[in-house]
Amino acid sequence: MKIRAITGFINSSWPLENAGMKTLAACMSDCRQAIQSIGYEVQTLRLATPSACRMEKSISAGDLVAYARALEAEAFVHGIDYVSIGPACPEEMSSYHIIPSVLEATENIFASGIIAEPESGIHLEAVRACSQIITDNALISADGFGNLRFAALANVAPGTPFFPASYHDGGEPGIAIATEAADVALNAVFQSRSLNEARTTFVNEIERHTAAIELVVDRIVKEHLVRFLGIDFSLAPYPAGGRSFGGALQAFGVPAAGLSGSAAASAFLASCIDEAQFHRTGFSGLFFPVLEDSVLAARAGQGLISISDLLLFSTLCGTGLDTIPLPGNTSPDAIAAVLLDVAAIALRHNKPLTARLMPIPDKQAGDEVEFEFEYFAPSRVMSLKSQALSGMFGGSDLVAIYPRT
Repeated sequence: MKIRAITGFINSSWPLENAGMKTLAACMSDCRQAIQSIGYEVQTLRLATPSACRMEKSISAGDLVAYARALEAEAFVHGIDYVSIGPACPEEMSSYHIIPSVLEATENIFASGIIAEPESGIHLEAVRACSQIITDNALISADGFGNLRFAALANVAPGTPFFPASYHDGGEPGIAIATEAADVALNAVFQSRSLNEARTTFVNEIERHTAAIELVVDRIVKEHLVRFLGIDFSLAPYPAGGRSFGGALQAFGVPAAGLSGSAAASAFLASCIDEAQFHRTGFSGLFFPVLEDSVLAARAGQGLISISDLLLFSTLCGTGLDTIPLPGNTSPDAIAAVLLDVAAIALRHNKPLTARLMPIPDKQAGDEVEFEFEYFAPSRVMSLKSQALSGMFGGSDLVAIYPRT
């Protein structure tokens, strides 16, 4: 297991005030050193701020590009790899429209847009705004890579350490830990001779890893007077042998990830994470990022995993639709219909979901897709069975979806 990120959460302002970032960066650096001293590689340090339109003194959309560039530069000075500026908000629709310009003007800034919140429901206008952002982001570079740094958020709370979903609640500074733990599930299942043994082994391993991390982090955050928000123990994969969540599904005896039995395997692993006792935050669930997982990428390329399958898995403690390669000519209206489904599942099941969709310019369904990026595996563009919504779903109303009781 590796640590994907130590994410710091801090208030921000415009113009920037630098003292708080320096203090939090020191805490994050000390946490990295301590976690690495007990045997875990820490891949990145990250920073998340509140939504620009929900700060105590909001930042106008016109200032957002300058704000993001200043944050990026200041983070670099303090050894922070990536920054999330928090989500665009439905009460300030102009905050959505500026996001492609923010991403085009920066290299290490991530952004997001809220499409659904439990208090208000699904925002149809925000759904369409996010679909347009995804379409525009795809044109930032010839390979469509711009959408790596954007996600639509449905029912996602602050304090999530995984990007692009991270944002701060506006309180005191804090840190959270994001794991890359698909190999923990794979090894537990592969080495066990029965389902009971697999459950016991996996739960024990989760608790062993999290207890070790909590022990060192608790001490450091107290020294720095920073909140410890918890560990997002999610089964994030890496596209190399032995670190695939799709491989964990197949270890149960499913002939290929995506075939029948995959949902049962997913539910089993999700229930184990729920059973484990640790200081949790964020998703703490199952990751199905097609391009980040060598097995999922291969199965999607073979047509064994569809977007409908991934929506099904989202109901079983998956985290939504992540790094999904789509045809380059996918319309904003077709994307909006998919985002609406993601939002409805999130509210009905009362769980956080995101959508990080990646239309690939000049590519069609079935075409090969490969990026020169360490965290992506080669795959094929997935087909999208979606058309423009009309009628009541074509309007701008709020869609109230209540959780199942």
